[in-house]
Amino acid sequence: MKKLSTVFKILAILLSDVMCARVAYTYSAHEWGQKYAGWSAGPQVAFFLAIPYLIGMIVCILLAWFCKKRTAAK
Repeated sequence: MKKLSTVFKILAILLSDVMCARVAYTYSAHEWGQKYAGWSAGPQVAFFLAIPYLIGMIVCILLAWFCKKRTAAK
C-alpha cells in the first residue's frame, strides 16, 4: 500500500504540471484569437479547463491519504 500511496502522490504532481501547461497554452491561444481572429470568448475561459484537473488531483490526494492510512493501521 505504501507504493500505491507514492504512485498517487506522483500522479497528483504530474496532473498539476499538465494542468498548468494546458491552461497556459489555451489562455494564450484564446488571447491571440480574441485579439486577432475576433473570437467572442475571452482568455479567462481557459481557466475552466483547470476544473477536471483539480478534481483529479483531489481524488489522487485522497487515495494517497487512504492508502497511507491503511498502511499505518497494519
